[in-house]
Amino acid sequence: MTMETFIRYMNFAILVLFFLCYSYQVVYVFIRLLKKDVVRGERPFHRYAVIISARNESAVIGGLLQSINSQKYPKELLDVYVVADNCTDNTAEIAAENGATVFERFNRVQVGKGYALNYIFHKIDEDKGIRYYDAYMVFDADNVLDENYVYEMNKVFDDGYPVITSYRNSKNYDSNWISAGYALWFLRESRYLNGARMQCGSSCAISGTGFMVDSQIIEKNQGWKHHLLTEDIEFSVDNIIQGNVIGYCEKAVLYDEQPVRFKESWNQRLRWAKGFYQVVGKYGKGLVEGCVKHRSFQCFDMLMNIAPAMLLTIATLLINGGAMMMGLINGEESLFLLAGGEIINCVASIYLSLFFFGIVTTITEWKQIHCSSTKKILYLFTFPIFIFTYLPIAIAALFKKVTWTPIQHTIVRNVQEIRQ
Repeated sequence: MTMETFIRYMNFAILVLFFLCYSYQVVYVFIRLLKKDVVRGERPFHRYAVIISARNESAVIGGLLQSINSQKYPKELLDVYVVADNCTDNTAEIAAENGATVFERFNRVQVGKGYALNYIFHKIDEDKGIRYYDAYMVFDADNVLDENYVYEMNKVFDDGYPVITSYRNSKNYDSNWISAGYALWFLRESRYLNGARMQCGSSCAISGTGFMVDSQIIEKNQGWKHHLLTEDIEFSVDNIIQGNVIGYCEKAVLYDEQPVRFKESWNQRLRWAKGFYQVVGKYGKGLVEGCVKHRSFQCFDMLMNIAPAMLLTIATLLINGGAMMMGLINGEESLFLLAGGEIINCVASIYLSLFFFGIVTTITEWKQIHCSSTKKILYLFTFPIFIFTYLPIAIAALFKKVTWTPIQHTIVRNVQEIRQ
């Protein structure tokens, strides 16, 4: 077999593998476009606790707490707890002024959101018992909530879902191409991944913030036991392997702040990429067994979301890049041109695929994207470029030691200001 033949076969095999792994996500788009949402009527009210882990978030935590205090939900059934985690500012004071029950935690060894959540759950258990509340809602300090957030989440919880995620929008879509890249990805994830999963009866996945957990799960786990760098994905995968179906509430809308500087974005996504590898290492076998032994589509879905896309892309670029170098060194012009063409085809096809998801999301969520029409259109074209920047991040995460570091939040906007 010649090198040129090998390159052709290899690229075709990767193309087929891509199709087998991800064509279902195109089907998801049409499911969401063609299938009507379930309409839920009034439901009995349940008792909830809001959990917020905050580290030096004095600039933004007041906005979140004000949006919680403004919820159209019985106030006697909604308590708020804040763990001021290794804070050196007045986060705890501001949280207390806004009516939250505050616990200060200082631990420089066990660092990260998962440890802070576990700490607050044990504090609640010592005080009232973990089952005093029917469920717990978890937010990041930079979030703000639509006034009907809890009311709408309550409807889905009453349907029997033990874990529920919500619609994730952005406070600063209009900042630049970086914040818009994040925001458009999360909008697409909300509507065309979790939304489609919900309509198909499959399991959704929580994404960092804005989710609810039944108190029975917290009791069973004896707190919060997930401490990898991406504790949200770890929690999702663990529940899916156990057979729990994660629900989604599209009418429960939260807004969060996205990074605008590339260095911050790089560090954050480096942690995410490393965390994905950690989840694969710890839970990959369980997901594969779920796919093979139990023919679980939701295990397959999660496996596709945490594993192969970036690695397949990197493999394609490395194989063809190596063939180009070989052709250049050996004077084989045909090999050089073939491999170069395959790289161009790979980049172009991925760009167009991402542009497809971006344009569908932008059109259907047009009114939910709060920036000028010009920026909405412009950021369609930069969205695939933003996703492409994951490639060097994914490579770096394979080799670099990564630790949890906080992201600074500074944007203070209430829901009305965001929508304006």
